[in-house]
Amino acid sequence: MALVPYEEPTGIGLQRFHKPLATFSFANHTIQICQDWRQLGVAAVVWDAAIVLATYLEMDAVELRGCSAVELGAGSGLVGIVAALLVRRFELGALHITRCSCDYHGSTGSTRISEIKCSSQLTSPHPTQGCC
Repeated sequence: MALVPYEEPTGIGLQRFHKPLATFSFANHTIQICQDWRQLGVAAVVWDAAIVLATYLEMDAVELRGCSAVELGAGSGLVGIVAALLVRRFELGALHITRCSCDYHGSTGSTRISEIKCSSQLTSPHPTQGCC
């Protein structure tokens, strides 16, 4: 883990993490992600890596249509929401901030948000093999 000290709100490049909403356009949808740096820290903001991965998925670099997927989570849920727009069935690892973002967008019946613990098994049906 890296520690980067900075002073609010003058931290260059970090001001966007303190905005309550981050807005993106993916899969012909406008997606607004709730952010809450003060309450949930680094897990509750949209990092550049999530934007890059969501863009990669949207470019059809990997065929997702007809697939089922599980997103274990590493932040605010942007990648999971974009993937849910592109796949048949999707399961998001639960985080308060992810639930907030999905509730805002009106999750479809094909998306389920649930807590996934490494020590427990996923509920069936879940992906048993890669489809891509």
